[in-house]
Amino acid sequence: MASTDKPTDPEHGKEIPPPKPEVPAAAPPAVNCFVLDVALRVLLFAAALTAVIIMVTGEQTKLIPLLGNRKAKFNHSPAFIYFVVALSVAGLYSLITILASTSVILKPFFSKKFLVYFAYTDVLILGLVASATGSAGGVAYVGLKGNKHVGWIKVCSTYDTYCQHIAGSLAVSLFASVVLVFLIWLSIFSLHRRPSAPPL
Repeated sequence: MASTDKPTDPEHGKEIPPPKPEVPAAAPPAVNCFVLDVALRVLLFAAALTAVIIMVTGEQTKLIPLLGNRKAKFNHSPAFIYFVVALSVAGLYSLITILASTSVILKPFFSKKFLVYFAYTDVLILGLVASATGSAGGVAYVGLKGNKHVGWIKVCSTYDTYCQHIAGSLAVSLFASVVLVFLIWLSIFSLHRRPSAPPL
């Protein structure tokens, strides 16, 4: 028959209280900044749409001596066409991810998967927008300054309104790139602050 005697301290003759069960440390709460994510994606959509509209509406016609009326338009340059297509893709992407991010707010069960997808795809869209902005900016710089070494004349002194539209569109596109950088940081920060899975 098992003894029911409680353990005692041999020095003082007092009963030793049973050890308290260890309480596991509470995991830090998951950080899901999807409200801020939606706001930034709305800002990205607005910036992409604005950049496309400014670029597309920036045509200008001028009377050039010996050449007659000449129109400057975005589709006369492959770099500007690429810029419009890239920013249009970024705008469509932002619309899709706005809906996805809103759905995560309503159903947070899939938040981790969406954060991983956002981190990957935001990097791809950032590369697309940055490359389009760089290529269009290079052509715009030649139009502004010319290149006397190869005989390229500057045209912004003639097509001033057209060049102003290009400059404005490029500035908004740079802003869109910055918004994408913040979105990537936000996704990575949210993933980093999520509690790790318990060991098996």
